[in-house]
Amino acid sequence: WSSGWACSCGSVSRSNPSRRIHPRPDCESLMKITFIGVGNIASALIGGLISRGADPGNITAIDPSAEARAKCSATFGAVARESVDAGLSESDVIVLAVKPQQMQATCGSISSLLQGQLVISVAAGVRLQQLSNWMGGHTRVVRAMPNTPAVIGLGATGLFASPEVGGDDREDASTILGAVSVVSWFDAEDDLDSVTAISGSGPAYVFYFIEAIQAAAEEFGFSSAQARTLTLATFKGAVQLALESTDPVSLLRERVTSKGGTTAAALAAFAHDDVASSVKRGVLAAKARSKQLGDELTS
Repeated sequence: WSSGWACSCGSVSRSNPSRRIHPRPDCESLMKITFIGVGNIASALIGGLISRGADPGNITAIDPSAEARAKCSATFGAVARESVDAGLSESDVIVLAVKPQQMQATCGSISSLLQGQLVISVAAGVRLQQLSNWMGGHTRVVRAMPNTPAVIGLGATGLFASPEVGGDDREDASTILGAVSVVSWFDAEDDLDSVTAISGSGPAYVFYFIEAIQAAAEEFGFSSAQARTLTLATFKGAVQLALESTDPVSLLRERVTSKGGTTAAALAAFAHDDVASSVKRGVLAAKARSKQLGDELTS
């Protein structure tokens, strides 16, 4: 959806109009969205949607925290409510953005108010079947696994949908999550455990390496400000170079590495300590833990 919120009114297909409580809006800016839970990810999504043309009056944020509600209203102009009420039935899309441990109670609180809307969960580990069970058999559900860079509009999100989710619903989910991230759809729900390990936890891996290089710079005698500036600029520049290049990352690495040079010496030390295998073990551990947490939530 490269064009953001722009659309030609009247051109949107309606493959399943009877499944939607309201006729599908011809322009996404008319979509009524309710967020339950207004933490960092939900706030990022609300801000991203509004920046792309969504009407703040069509966005409702539900959170028991008065502080969170006040901040949401002041920042975005969205409608803020303390708890779920009958108004939920007017929403086209409901985004569940509460913690996994709160999901069962949240689903139970909305089950009697659902009238066929698309429900999107951004909670890690809670599987579709469990969500459906908690919502009284509601099956029009999408699971999303975003990551923390979404708070600055640079996230990465994996998506998986139940079979009952049609093309229009997928488009809506892509639009909502795509307001703050790149989106990628997966055909198997188990793949979201892998998404969690790669992009969900991935920012922490990057921060870990940034910390290590900053620490080395400070050991060289750099001030903490110098170490931070040079390290962050190096990571940012390298990532941007990789994004703009059509060459594989391995080739970009080789171009920095002269035979017998300083980079070659560093990479040889990494190879000696088998850093690549350590990274792989870490990613596999994250995937295994994601699956374990999912099993615990559904047991």
